[in-house]
Amino acid sequence: MIDHLICDCDGVLVDSEVIADRVMHDTLAATFPTLDFHEICKTAFGQQTSRFLKSVEAAFDIMLPADFLQTIETNIEVEFASSLSAISGVRDALQRVTLPVAVVSNSHMARVSASVRRAGLAEIFGPRVFSAEQVARPKPYPDVYLFAAQQLGVDPSRCIVVEDSVAGLNAARAAGMKTIAFVGASHIPDGYADVLRNMGITRIMQHMDELPALIDAGVRGEFGDVQS
Repeated sequence: MIDHLICDCDGVLVDSEVIADRVMHDTLAATFPTLDFHEICKTAFGQQTSRFLKSVEAAFDIMLPADFLQTIETNIEVEFASSLSAISGVRDALQRVTLPVAVVSNSHMARVSASVRRAGLAEIFGPRVFSAEQVARPKPYPDVYLFAAQQLGVDPSRCIVVEDSVAGLNAARAAGMKTIAFVGASHIPDGYADVLRNMGITRIMQHMDELPALIDAGVRGEFGDVQS
C-alpha cells in the first residue's frame, strides 16, 4: 500500500537540468577556454553541483577559482528566472493524485522552493519541501528521503518516489521506498529507459499524465513489495 507521494524537483517538476547543464558547460568553458568540457558535463546528471565540480578538478587536474561554485549558482539562477518552465502536464497530474505530496531534492532549499513557486506548484506542496542540505549526505545516499519520511510521519515503505536520475532512484530504493522513473524531461538521453530497465526499474513514465493511474494502482496495493 502507498499513502504518500514524493517527487524530485529538477527533471521531474521543472525542466531545469538542460538549463543547468548548459550553464555549467558555458561557465567552465569561459574560465578554461582551451579545455573541452562537453563529455564530462554529461555526467553532471543527478549530482550535486559541488560534487560534480570536484570531479571536474580531478579529471582535468585543474583548480577552479574559490568562488566558482557561487558563480555557477548565480548564473543558473539568472537563467532559471528567465526560462525555467514546469514539466508538461505536471500540475494537472498532481492535482489528480489523491495522496499528500512532498518534494525531495539534491538542490539547496532556496532553489528548490523558488523552482516550485515558478512552476505554480507551491500550494500543492505547501511546506513539504526537503533539501539534501538538511542531511549529512546527498543522493545517491538515502539520507534525505529518510529525513523527509521522518518529518512527514510516514513509513518509508509506504512512500512512492518519482525520480529522473539513477542517483535519485538508488537513493529512494535504499530508503526502502517504491519508485517511478520519469524519462520525459528535455535532458534525458536516447536509450535511457532501457538503461533503467536493465537496473530493474519497472515503472517508467514518458508523460506526466501517466502518474495518476500509477499512483491509484499503488494505493490499491498492486505493487506488492516490488520497489521499482
